[in-house]
Amino acid sequence: MASAELELSTMRKVRWRLLPFLIVCYLFALIDRTNVGMAALQMTDDLGLTKSQFAFGASLFFFSYFLVEVPSNIALERFGARRWIARIMITWGLVSAAMAFVKGETSFYVLRFILGAAEAGFFPGIILYLTYWLPTEYRARVMALFAIGIPMANFIASPVSGLLLTLDGVLGLRGWHWLFLVEGIPATLLGFACLALLPDRPRDAKWLSAEECAWLENAVQGPAPAGAAPAVSKWSVFRSWQFWGFVIACCGASASGSVLGVWQPQFLKSFGLTDLQTGLLNSFPYGVATLAMIAWGHSSDRTGERHWHTAIPLLLITASTLLISIPTSLLPVLVLLTCSLCGAYCFKGPFWSLASGWLTPQTAAVGIAAINATANLVGGGLMVNLYGWVYDATKSYALALMPLALLTLLSAISILIISRRTRSTGEPFVAPIAN
Repeated sequence: MASAELELSTMRKVRWRLLPFLIVCYLFALIDRTNVGMAALQMTDDLGLTKSQFAFGASLFFFSYFLVEVPSNIALERFGARRWIARIMITWGLVSAAMAFVKGETSFYVLRFILGAAEAGFFPGIILYLTYWLPTEYRARVMALFAIGIPMANFIASPVSGLLLTLDGVLGLRGWHWLFLVEGIPATLLGFACLALLPDRPRDAKWLSAEECAWLENAVQGPAPAGAAPAVSKWSVFRSWQFWGFVIACCGASASGSVLGVWQPQFLKSFGLTDLQTGLLNSFPYGVATLAMIAWGHSSDRTGERHWHTAIPLLLITASTLLISIPTSLLPVLVLLTCSLCGAYCFKGPFWSLASGWLTPQTAAVGIAAINATANLVGGGLMVNLYGWVYDATKSYALALMPLALLTLLSAISILIISRRTRSTGEPFVAPIAN
């Protein structure tokens, strides 16, 4: 088989065999992480939670996520993606469904904390897993396709959650009880499906021929480096200034997705919408963001440019969140929220291609998990709480977004500093990850 034909055949199989299933899995991961935002339309009054208490409980997910994420990625390397991803999905599905039995402030805090620990490692684990299957030049577009599960989760779940909230009183349950039960169970079922459908490495894929497997493993490994590569500790990544620059950059996008995922439904409902109307309207920005991130990932791969494709989405978030305090009607607010979410999700494909290309084989598992975990701690843990505190002080959903504008500006600056310093020193930026 000719080389070009072999590449086309192999990558087509990889995309169609892995991506649809992984996207569906990630879809339910995000639904179970963020459906608390829609549930809050009823749950906070039922439980007697203030905005600050709700913010703290919602953010506890990210604290346990931070603590468990790096160990989880190391476990994935040790036990294999198939078994470990299945374990993550089964446990988080059960915990998410158990949220229906929350009775008060304490049980809300406890279950959100356990949910974060259960899901920890899924997203960075999949990013690491994809580096086993994707040559460098395919990563931005494929990672963007995988990451469409993020906006798609809210695009699908928002109207579905709105409908589930209308089941209020059925079989003696509140609408938010039905929301958690119905949306939690599919993740557990998909976890069992992982055991049958996910091969750990190309050599384990029965649907690849021997020739395709050999080509893929060589393409993923990339050209052999000149000279002997020194042994590098997986923990050495923490001594790199680029690593901390990537963490700062990821914090901005992570905060945008987390803050809007938790608070956007309440922001929209403040315009006098019903629960169902809120769910339907809340889905619109995520639908636009889904299309935008696919196009942006393709643009990054087509041009081979990563730095501006990462920085521009962050600057878009900064501009839209700064402007959102100006309008007082629903339509312009919705447009600005859409722009902010487009920035948050367009960021992901180019960024993870950039970051995973910089990491070495020895540091990939720890580095990817640590960047994502720290960004989630700051973005989800700190910024979700900060939003609640600012809202309680100002009673303004728009003003509560101002800290987010400052953080995303800092994130964009960090990417541009990395780009400038790397290019000015002549240091090679992209080093393919090998198996």
